[in-house]
Amino acid sequence: MKLFYYFELNFLFVNTLSYKTKSANKQTVERCWYIVDAEGETVGRLASKIAHVLRGKHKPSYTPHVDTGDFVIIINADKVRFTGAKWDKKEYITFTGYPGGQRRRTAKEQLVKKPTEIMRHAVYGMLPKNTLGTAMLRKLHIYTGAEHPHAAQQPKEFNF
Repeated sequence: MKLFYYFELNFLFVNTLSYKTKSANKQTVERCWYIVDAEGETVGRLASKIAHVLRGKHKPSYTPHVDTGDFVIIINADKVRFTGAKWDKKEYITFTGYPGGQRRRTAKEQLVKKPTEIMRHAVYGMLPKNTLGTAMLRKLHIYTGAEHPHAAQQPKEFNF
């Protein structure tokens, strides 16, 4: 009799939770626009902070299986910096799909040909490699100068 009474009381306490875990979904996500000036910033350190925002980990409503991140605009992407001898030693490898079609560029050559790809490549490496990661990368907009066409979205400066 006492054992049954104990379980009955314990059952009452379990059902009276004062909170409920909320999980975000596509309809409840609120997105903001942030602008980041990359002038003089180190590539890897900046990319890790941007990936954090694109995933939505800076929000209290972060849910791992939902894209809760915000839009990020990077300006002055051609003025980033590397530490050490990475300008000469770091290589970006692409493949055309044909035999012998592997192409290599150093970071210095990449800055001349496609300066925005340096930041895109760094941020891509820090996002999940699935359809969710692809959706997150679509919210990243990179520009070489200080001008960008997203003034209508009223982007806020993100303070790291």
